[in-house]
Amino acid sequence: MSLITPDFGLLVWMTLIFGIVFFVLAKWGFPMITDSVQKRADRINESIKKAKEAEESLRNLAAEQDALVEQARKEQARILKEAAASRDALIEQAKVQAHDEASKILDKARTQIAAEKESALRDVRKEVAALSVAVAEKVLRKDLDQDSGRDELLRRLVDEMAASREQKN
Repeated sequence: MSLITPDFGLLVWMTLIFGIVFFVLAKWGFPMITDSVQKRADRINESIKKAKEAEESLRNLAAEQDALVEQARKEQARILKEAAASRDALIEQAKVQAHDEASKILDKARTQIAAEKESALRDVRKEVAALSVAVAEKVLRKDLDQDSGRDELLRRLVDEMAASREQKN
């Protein structure tokens, strides 16, 4: 028997065994293999479909995120605008209040200055009156030392009192 050309019996047995193996594989093996391949293909298709759905979902989420970011920016701009308006209103209110306080302080200072001026004038008048009385007393003493001066002064005082009574009536 040579290695290159097999015997007829060997060929028959090899063909018969091949046919049995092929029949068994065709009957039970190939359907299992094709089922496995089909199930795997279905799983792969299902995974691809889920991946596409997830991708679509991610796109939708990205769009929603963009919309939320835009909405947040608008809200931020609105809040900043309101804050600026509030700040401006507070500054204006503070200016008005400071102006009012300054006016009150100035009015109070003017009132105090006027009162102190009046008080100083009263003090000066008192001093002038006291000096006038002192000077008049000295003059009167000098004049009253003489009898004629006393009589003259008394007549003049009586005439002044009578004149002031006539003016009142």
